[in-house]
Amino acid sequence: MKFHAIDLPNGKYTEPNNTHTNLFLLALTLVLLITIPLCLNNISNSPLPSPKRNAGSSKSIEKEDQCQIFSGNWVPYPDGSAYYTNETCNLIIDEQNCMKFGRPDTEFMTWRWKPDACELPLFDAAQFLELVRGKSLAFLGDSVGRNQMQSLLCLLATVTYPEDISHKYSSNTDYFKRYVYNDYNFTIANFWSPYFVKSRDVDPSGHDFNSLMSLYLDEPDEAWLTQVEQFDYVIVSAGQWFFRPLIYHENGRVIGCHKCDQDNMTSFVTSYGYRKAFRTVFRTLRSLKNYKGVTFLRTFSPSHFENGAWNEGGNCVRTRPFTKEETKLDGYVLEMYLTQVEELKAAEEQGLQRGLQFRLMDTTEAMLLRPDGHPNFYGHSPHRNMTLADCVHWCLPGPIDAWNEILLYMLKTGYRPP
Repeated sequence: MKFHAIDLPNGKYTEPNNTHTNLFLLALTLVLLITIPLCLNNISNSPLPSPKRNAGSSKSIEKEDQCQIFSGNWVPYPDGSAYYTNETCNLIIDEQNCMKFGRPDTEFMTWRWKPDACELPLFDAAQFLELVRGKSLAFLGDSVGRNQMQSLLCLLATVTYPEDISHKYSSNTDYFKRYVYNDYNFTIANFWSPYFVKSRDVDPSGHDFNSLMSLYLDEPDEAWLTQVEQFDYVIVSAGQWFFRPLIYHENGRVIGCHKCDQDNMTSFVTSYGYRKAFRTVFRTLRSLKNYKGVTFLRTFSPSHFENGAWNEGGNCVRTRPFTKEETKLDGYVLEMYLTQVEELKAAEEQGLQRGLQFRLMDTTEAMLLRPDGHPNFYGHSPHRNMTLADCVHWCLPGPIDAWNEILLYMLKTGYRPP
């Protein structure tokens, strides 16, 4: 077979005397002139295969235009209005219902978290509910985690209210809550476990805010262990309870204590038990056979006691956020923060072996700047001495609503910090 040279795009042929051949080659030339640009165009516009995550790396692929949401400032919000009020949402508990109990200032509700180089989108309740349709979300930890859950319930109440089904799962419905959004087949639960691990009062005759507790640092708390496998998302958080007097147990024996003032016992710093508790909860989640969920670490939430400690007349009377020039992340807050983030990084790398995701929800910097957002004396609890200020939890509505703006952004974009 003889091949004929074709010069494109001038149409010069090597055998001009062969009419049939010339017609054939002319037609072929026209086809090529039309189809080659189309093919090139399709190739340039076709999506490339998604790069696979490196099994040896703890980082995920990010979009270049993603908002770096964890570093920023609080700025005045031009609209000056919260998503909800204590009158439009009846799910706010009295401990955080600051306006119901007479807080006189309202400026604390008119600031929004502004990342340094972008805008964090407003919370869209309808969008959130569509994203979690057919799924379940658990808040695992202490009462500040429950505080975030109640914020989320009020944010979603602008679209729909859930059914409270807590009584079907626990007799202690003050601390173990479960709600279902029937139209979306979406469940929210709270597992009260302030230490994540097995704990008990050393003195069985009574319990108070400063009584001595025993922590079994390598044994997960049964309160969440038996139920957590069924959840698609688990937000893990804990903090202030680790500052109390504690006796530490590991491998079935006492190894020492924290602030216990007992002779002949090794003394540990606060971060020791904190680290071991996070290690245990992350290890346990990785080891549960049926757990397929995404685990979020919501980082340490600072308190803002001034003029004394929580039990020494301390309070939090400020009405505006700090600027970055007025405060910085240091001291015990930095130590607690770094401890839990280090444990998360280890869990993330180990979780890859099972295809499990462990993700950082870093709210510490943002909340360090909000001394104005606590109930102080404008929250009422049937279990708390009302002469003590609450500078640990957050008013609803208030700055904690930004946590759920961040949560929605992370669910929507798959965001991971660089």
